[in-house]
Amino acid sequence: MDTGYLSSTSASKTRSRCPLQEQLLHRRNSSQNLDRFIPNRSAMDMDYAHYMLTGAKKGKENPAVNSPSREAYRKQLAETFNMNRTRILAFKNKPPTPVEAFPSEFSSSVQQAKPAKPRRHIPQTSERTLDAPDLVDDYYLNLLDWGSSNVLSIALGSTVYLWDASDGATSELVSVDEDNGPVTSVKWAPDGRHIAVGLNNSDVQLWDTTANRLLRTLRGGHRSRIGALDWNNHILTTGGMDGQIINNDVRVRSPIVDTYQGHHQEVCGLKWSTSGQQLASGGNDNLLHIWDRSMASSNSTTQWLHRLEDHTAAVKALAWCPFQGNLLASGGGGSDRSIKFWNTHTGACVNSIDTGSQVCALLWNKNERELLSSHGFTKNQLTLWKYPSMVKVAELTGHTSRVLFMAQSPDGCTVASAAGDETLRFWNVFGTPEVAKPAPKANPEPFAHLNRIR
Repeated sequence: MDTGYLSSTSASKTRSRCPLQEQLLHRRNSSQNLDRFIPNRSAMDMDYAHYMLTGAKKGKENPAVNSPSREAYRKQLAETFNMNRTRILAFKNKPPTPVEAFPSEFSSSVQQAKPAKPRRHIPQTSERTLDAPDLVDDYYLNLLDWGSSNVLSIALGSTVYLWDASDGATSELVSVDEDNGPVTSVKWAPDGRHIAVGLNNSDVQLWDTTANRLLRTLRGGHRSRIGALDWNNHILTTGGMDGQIINNDVRVRSPIVDTYQGHHQEVCGLKWSTSGQQLASGGNDNLLHIWDRSMASSNSTTQWLHRLEDHTAAVKALAWCPFQGNLLASGGGGSDRSIKFWNTHTGACVNSIDTGSQVCALLWNKNERELLSSHGFTKNQLTLWKYPSMVKVAELTGHTSRVLFMAQSPDGCTVASAAGDETLRFWNVFGTPEVAKPAPKANPEPFAHLNRIR
């Protein structure tokens, strides 16, 4: 567990740094934004240059010295050099001429049938960097989320801020006192208007962000801080340091629907599947549980569907695959460092890869078969993987401390990452949103301009 939270230090930091302001000065002075010319020596024709500096001039200056054989040799040499002459300086090598493996008629027909997809450019640096002072450096919390209304929420110390991605406006949602804080988790409801805020004193607040109004406070379900939250329609699932997982129906007066008990240490990861039928939970006890909603009993507790014990460190990073409903990716902490893939119908581990560093968060690309992971020691990087080969596509660096939290924009293209270095960075890692093609016009009905007989 990380060191305790110091309110006096945090207060001084807040006064000296304004939250969620762009680091323009750092961006302008960064050496990574400068270009320099590097000559390509492999493209230099040194023989021709030497000939032009020596042989050609000597021949013109001393014509009497040249013998007929020397003159013939000089002409042949000049002809050879001029025929094979290349550019003295080049910015890059000319690409090799493609070799046709099939007849040109066949290749042209294939190209017409299936045009080649252009390779996506992945920027290696963040598009934008915002200050995030007082961000609690705690692996077990979940302090960042991006709602469907394109507003990003982040908890900094005891305050929750909202950053509107459409215009960059920042507002303060709530600031709790020291007895209840700091804020330990935030999670947007599917409607993008309501948000759940978990607190260190085991309470959960429900806010209407449009009206900026506290709707209700959920109390009594947990005995300690709420580090993990997730929504399943109107069901808010909470995970606490007490190891309990509680489903709350926020529409009714007594919200607790059922309780999942399987973890004996803090629950730090919670994710409902897209279908809403299965819940994945990870804990500091190195356990990963799969819960099935159809197995909910009338008792106070529900039995898990699968209890998975392959990880050797805390399991916080969880991500359900968007193109295969029963595929779950999970990431292990510092002494595990692996990403594992699970068939949640059978409970089988279908693949596992050692990433070499602590896995803090996972996100799937909604448009390509790719997975993005964020890491701690030693590189503090984001890594993009091709699935299922798990070949590294790119490594994104810039954070100077472990990248604890990630959130994905509603269009699925931009990723926000928050780290212990108290910065919030935005990465255009998943490309640009595809413009929807207009629907083809239907063929007009023949003789539509004529009046119908009946």
